[in-house]
Amino acid sequence: MTETPQRPLRVLAAMSGGVDSAVAAARAVEAGHDVTGVHLALSANPQSFRTGARGCCTIEDSRDARRAADVIGIPFYVWDLADRFREDVVEDFVAEYEAGRTPNPCLRCNEKIKFAALLDKALALGFDAVCTGHYARVVTLADGSRELHRASDMAKDQSYVLGVLDERQLAHALFPLGDTVTTKEEIRAEAERRDLAVAKKPDSHDICFIADGDTQGFLAARLGKAEGDILDESGTKIGTHDGAYGYTIGQRKGLRIGHPAADGKPRYVLDISPVSNTVTVGPAAALDVTALTAVRPRWCGTAPTGAASYTAQLRAHGGESEVTAEFDGGELRVRFVDPVRGVAPGQAIVLYDGTRVVGSATIATTRRAAVSA
Repeated sequence: MTETPQRPLRVLAAMSGGVDSAVAAARAVEAGHDVTGVHLALSANPQSFRTGARGCCTIEDSRDARRAADVIGIPFYVWDLADRFREDVVEDFVAEYEAGRTPNPCLRCNEKIKFAALLDKALALGFDAVCTGHYARVVTLADGSRELHRASDMAKDQSYVLGVLDERQLAHALFPLGDTVTTKEEIRAEAERRDLAVAKKPDSHDICFIADGDTQGFLAARLGKAEGDILDESGTKIGTHDGAYGYTIGQRKGLRIGHPAADGKPRYVLDISPVSNTVTVGPAAALDVTALTAVRPRWCGTAPTGAASYTAQLRAHGGESEVTAEFDGGELRVRFVDPVRGVAPGQAIVLYDGTRVVGSATIATTRRAAVSA
């Protein structure tokens, strides 16, 4: 198998204003492609988005992207996708937390914005592909079909948040950084050699549309205060909260429990019930998950049939777990070889066959290991 052919393409480079997307656009030009840069305006009020870091949505980021495009020598545009972003990412984020689930807004943005709204518009305008600064690889097989693979450098791999891409989208995706086995400092050094002012711009892994990083405060402003009970595993009230939506499975900090557990050990969020507006806490061992079901699968190619062994990733910066999985009747059923912790409904599970991304699905239910008394 080979990397995506390097015949000259008409490429739309999504430029967030960060160093990765700027270097990716420069490499696309260097590869001989006809490149146009575009920055996505994702907020009707850009000042409300996070600034001073990588971001992707602020006025500062837009200006950084424009300066990078000028240095690279490519045309540059700003496209307003604020309405789509609000509906498909921000409102989805709020609704998922309100329902007691834990969403991944970056993954949703890749699915709905960068490789749906943006790609569809690019193709309609005659572009062949969209280029981004993600660390992942698109591989072309002998029959012309595409596969998504992990980046050559596992330390920077971002294939998890791209596991929502289908084969059609992969056919029009370029990731020029995916085959780079270098440190981030070397990417920054490359940007500096190319005279890109974003070379020293810091990264950020925060949610871009939550300006101060206070997720609970962001949700409270939209959903209102809703005081409820914090319960232990026996159902005994041991504290109160201002809104069950402000918690996630596996959370340890900020529980506001007035007295310690009988064994003196930390307690974690085990369950969130929007219906009763309760949060249940308990010991770490009670978080062990042995199996799960997931819905709304998206396959990076042909959907698998029958049960098979894979590795699975459950969060963007998490490790791999060995699993057996079977897709049946629209539902993905997964069993873990060894129990895993902190698995929350709403998260994405991404399946891998070696370095190949098989696909992703949204976790609906989990089965926990029995906890010895």
